[in-house]
Amino acid sequence: MAILDRYLHPQMTFERIIPMVLWPISIMMIFQRSVILAVNGDRTDDFRPVYQAALQFLNGQPVYAENLDTVDPHYLYPPSGTLLMAPMAVIDPERSRWIFIVLSVVALVASAFLLAKLFGFSARSWVVPVILFFFFSTETVSHTLIFTNFNSFVLLGMLAFMLLMMRRRDLWAGVPIGLVVAVKPVLIPLLLLPLLNRQWRVLITAIGIPLILNIVAWPLIADPGSFVTRTVPYLGEARDYYNSSIAGNGAYFGVADWLVLLLRIAFVAMAIFGLWFLYRYYRRTDELLWLATSSGILLATQFLVGALGQGYYSMLLFPLLMTVFLPGSTMRNWPAWLGVYGCMTFDAYYSEEWIAFGRMLEYNKVTWGWSLLMIAMFCSLLFRYLDMRRDGVTSLSGDAGGGAADPALTDRSRDGGDGGDGVDAVATVEK
Repeated sequence: MAILDRYLHPQMTFERIIPMVLWPISIMMIFQRSVILAVNGDRTDDFRPVYQAALQFLNGQPVYAENLDTVDPHYLYPPSGTLLMAPMAVIDPERSRWIFIVLSVVALVASAFLLAKLFGFSARSWVVPVILFFFFSTETVSHTLIFTNFNSFVLLGMLAFMLLMMRRRDLWAGVPIGLVVAVKPVLIPLLLLPLLNRQWRVLITAIGIPLILNIVAWPLIADPGSFVTRTVPYLGEARDYYNSSIAGNGAYFGVADWLVLLLRIAFVAMAIFGLWFLYRYYRRTDELLWLATSSGILLATQFLVGALGQGYYSMLLFPLLMTVFLPGSTMRNWPAWLGVYGCMTFDAYYSEEWIAFGRMLEYNKVTWGWSLLMIAMFCSLLFRYLDMRRDGVTSLSGDAGGGAADPALTDRSRDGGDGGDGVDAVATVEK
């Protein structure tokens, strides 16, 4: 029987089982989201105004003259973005949109491989199909394809920037984020990270590329001044539709202005503390954890506190979520993942039985998700700091010299995240 057992019960490792299960499922999800849902489209069409602006640019017509008082998607890219998007209008809108969907899927798949590589997993690892399965099960990726917008390329540029920055390819690291900012300035807050990490040369290309593209595009556009006088002021307004920021959510539900302001100040304060704590205790000891978590805090704060925060922006938080594999991650607690569910779920909460209640849940889930994620990260870091203060170990031995990495903080939380073992380890090193 012992001899027969190896034939009757062949053994398979965990690393083989996970890909075997998730690769076929992930491939079919990619097919369904792109070929079926994305090609079908929806009443919201982010591609149409971009294609129309590109067509008007190529024909020498005004680009920024649309009526901004409607609730339809508007063209909001700067002149540099118009220049980069112009090739889309060389062919007819339907085929152009299909090509854009294909390129978006390629960008998302490439992002999955880059994310795995950033965190030290090979392209053949079981982690890649897990990432792809998670990507295409979310609202953020699904609606990016269905609405056909630029977010897939934003994620790809962000991950390329982070990977090159970690490898100290500073000038090259500025190229992908510079190209993204030239089209969609949503990643501008991340330029703080190379500044804090003393990688000044990243900023040369990150700022230089959009600057040069705008200089080139400015005389080629029929109405560049309208971008400054009409579009930029509109970008600063907190509209009350398709807006999950605190200000947009408050405007829709009629929340008092003083409470909206108080909430915005509170989340900025949480972000400042989180960025300070990560910079002080993790930048030199666990650079990847510092970079990925700080980027998540900066972007989540921008989504909440800025004038416009849309649910599909949440895909830019994928590197933050991936830190759950790292000791010391702020994602190793259930409230953080409840927040992730809120801002990334593809579930709809409209109810025919409880109409008002379902509507409230549906329209608030993204805002609550971002908020809970920020609060969970803030509390995780705050409790660590309070424990360290209690035990008198708030100073790093490498502070004076500015170079030595303290192994205590990278050894933290190997038993699951936010327990006291990490503090005890720090205390042992300090003694």
